[in-house]
Amino acid sequence: MMNILLYIGLIVIVGYLIGSLHGSVIAQTLSGINVKENGIKNSGASNATIVLGWKYGLLVAIFDIGKGFLAVFILSLLISSCQTLLAYHNSLLFLMSFMVVIGHNYPVWMKFNGGKGTAAVIGVLLAIDWQMGLIGLFGLVLISLITDYLLIGVLFLYITLVGYAIWFSTGIWSIMIAFSLFILAIWKHQENMSRLKAGTEPRVSHVLKFKDKRKKSLKS
Repeated sequence: MMNILLYIGLIVIVGYLIGSLHGSVIAQTLSGINVKENGIKNSGASNATIVLGWKYGLLVAIFDIGKGFLAVFILSLLISSCQTLLAYHNSLLFLMSFMVVIGHNYPVWMKFNGGKGTAAVIGVLLAIDWQMGLIGLFGLVLISLITDYLLIGVLFLYITLVGYAIWFSTGIWSIMIAFSLFILAIWKHQENMSRLKAGTEPRVSHVLKFKDKRKKSLKS
C-alpha cells in the first residue's frame, strides 16, 4: 500500500511540473512578444496563433501536445515493467493526465495563470490510446473548421476523452478524472462561451484571414 501511495505522490509532482512547462515561453523567447499580455490574454496555442500567427501557434501546440504525450507514454512504459502497478494501469495514466493539465492551467511560475489545457489533453489522449487521440484531434480540427469556432471543437475533444473513459477504461477513477477534466474545461472556457453568446468570440476564419492580411501588409 505504501508503495502505491509513493508512486501516486511522484506522479502528482512530476505530472504537475511537466505540465507547467509552456510552449508559449519558447514563442516569447523567439518573438520577443508575451502572448499572455496580448490577444485573449492566454498562453495557449490558439492565442499564440491570434497574436503571432500560425507558425508560432503550431510551435506552441507541438510543445504542449508533446509534453502531455511523453509524460503519459513514459509512465505507461514504467507501469508495464512493474508488476505492482499493472492493476492500477488506467487509473495512474489518467492521474498523470490530470496533473499535466493542472500544471498547464495553473503553473506556479506564471502565478497559477496558464493555458486552458486543450493541447495537453490532445497529448495525453494520444498516449493513452493513439486511435482515440487521433479521433479527438481530427474531430477538433474538423468541427472547428465547420462551425468556424475553436471552442466547439475543443468541447468535442473533451467528450471524446470522457467517452473513452466510460467505454474502454477500467475503474471508476478514470471516469471521475475524465469528468473532472471536462468540468475544468467548461470552467476555463467561460469567457469563450460568453463571447460566443455575444457574437464576439474570434472565428477561426477571421484569425487566419487577419494573419494573412498582416503578412501582406508587412511585405508591402
